[in-house]
Amino acid sequence: MKKQFLDLGKQPIANGFLYKDQINDEYFFNLKVAFDEKTKLFTQIEYVDPPLMFNDNYVYRGSLSKTMRDHFKNFSLTLGNNKKILEIGSNDGVFIKNFDPKNTISVEPCGNFARETQNMGYTTYDEFWTQDLANKILINHGKQDIIFAANCICHIPDLDQTFKAVKSLLSEDGTFIFEDPSLAEVINNNSYDQIYDEHPHIFSVISLDNLLQRNGLQVVKVDNLEVHGGSNRIYAKKIGSKVDKTVEQNKSYERILGLDKFETFERFAEKVKQSKNDLIRILKQCKKEGKKVISYGATSKSTTIFNYCNINSDLISYITDTTPEKQGKLSPGTHIPVISPEEGFNESVDFAYLGAWNFINEISKKEDNFLANGGKFITHVPIVKII
Repeated sequence: MKKQFLDLGKQPIANGFLYKDQINDEYFFNLKVAFDEKTKLFTQIEYVDPPLMFNDNYVYRGSLSKTMRDHFKNFSLTLGNNKKILEIGSNDGVFIKNFDPKNTISVEPCGNFARETQNMGYTTYDEFWTQDLANKILINHGKQDIIFAANCICHIPDLDQTFKAVKSLLSEDGTFIFEDPSLAEVINNNSYDQIYDEHPHIFSVISLDNLLQRNGLQVVKVDNLEVHGGSNRIYAKKIGSKVDKTVEQNKSYERILGLDKFETFERFAEKVKQSKNDLIRILKQCKKEGKKVISYGATSKSTTIFNYCNINSDLISYITDTTPEKQGKLSPGTHIPVISPEEGFNESVDFAYLGAWNFINEISKKEDNFLANGGKFITHVPIVKII
């Protein structure tokens, strides 16, 4: 049974950056979050139809971040190059490009990125992950030793079908490895901006093991990662496999945090409301003092923040972002202009809200001149503050 604890209001497609003449046709949905008392899953009440989010116009590119390029390169070295590998949600190839196309398959429903990996020589299925697709891959390529997904499984509404399809395609000793934001870190950081259309679920290890086990798989190991503001890399195998001590360690920690109890999320909802009030107050104070505030990074996370907090160009002059596909457009819902850093991140800026707070280390090194010259960042994680 799902019990609602948080309402983030009407939200647009988080990556739906748009031109002015598209505003009247913009899609919105009700972003309400619930706790499933049976599986302990943190999940949305209303799921957005995946093709509305993942299509030929999808704009998030993993390869644009050095942090993510290095992250996937380093992990690929631990897997070797002599296994049959399938990636679900390959984006622009930031992970699979580290492997030989001869024994690597990818699944990517966004046609623009599917064509890119196909041009790299990889067999890429331009489809959503389903049991039917798993059956097709089984016939054409056989069982897979490793099935990998990064920031993808939490995007899929139907987890039971997802895990059944994975199990049907895994070799007997095969491993399903996937990375997604950690619910423990969302609670610790009060990073409610991890909640948006593409994240119908945010996972605890407890909820994942419950869901996997009812579909013939089990969590056998957990790596705790720093990427994306705190993520878990989950290793799952068929039931009966040896289980590493990291599984119980993570579950025990999650029980201490109360991630198996509804009351924890009621408290989280109250902290979210406080964060909203604090952020609005600090931005209004900057405006009152005549300071120029922009946003650094046109991110999905900032879409949730700006729409929930009703922040528009009255408080944030514009957003700078390195993604060419976002530049010259307006932010989803609140319609703040997006421009290139070369055009907008200059000495006229007093404060920059960190839409991409999860890359703070990379950003601080890159923008050391901004900080040295008196510029300041604003973040809401874990509390609203000026850096």
